Amino acid sequence: MTPIIRTLSLQELALLVDWAAAEGWNPGLEDPAMLQAADPEGFIGAFVGDDMVAAISAVAYGSEFGFIGLYISRPDMRGMGYGKTVWDAGMKRLAGRTVGLDGVAEQQANYRRKGFAPAYETIRFTGRKAGPTARADGLRTITTQLLSDVVAYDAHCFPAPRRAFLQRWLQEPHHGLAAIGSRGVTGFGVARRCRSGFKIGPLFADDME
Repeated sequence: MTPIIRTLSLQELALLVDWAAAEGWNPGLEDPAMLQAADPEGFIGAFVGDDMVAAISAVAYGSEFGFIGLYISRPDMRGMGYGKTVWDAGMKRLAGRTVGLDGVAEQQANYRRKGFAPAYETIRFTGRKAGPTARADGLRTITTQLLSDVVAYDAHCFPAPRRAFLQRWLQEPHHGLAAIGSRGVTGFGVARRCRSGFKIGPLFADDME
């Protein structure tokens, strides 16, 4: 059956995030609303009747860069071509841009066939907080007053400006801290509560200290 391809509603995006949780990706509790705010048209699903059978995020950051993620077919609908259908729709939406993605190991050969090349390796560390909280000298909570400075710093670390994303991502209940030096912002990080524990990201700094 030929699927219908369309933009996801917030409720459907929440279902896609549930699928991501089932894959073991441990998404954030506030991810659906915060992700949709960054690019409301950037989440695409394939539907058979009223049922979503595959979906993808194809978020545009301006006219030069886009990022593919949340590329999932419902387990009982795999091998039927629905994943390719949403992939093609996502890539069409980002046409003319440099496109990045985080490639799970089992899909990397497939991504190479589609023209992607490895650019970096993502390593996730997991642990438990031990001991008392360290002193936070030089750190400030990211407020609206610091937003423009953080956005400017982020532009040196990420391939494209993403003010709309950061403006939402830095809001409560997420907790963002910026390192402030004599030259202004020298780093920042954001912690968000997830299905299990917390994740930290973005996390950028001038140096390891």
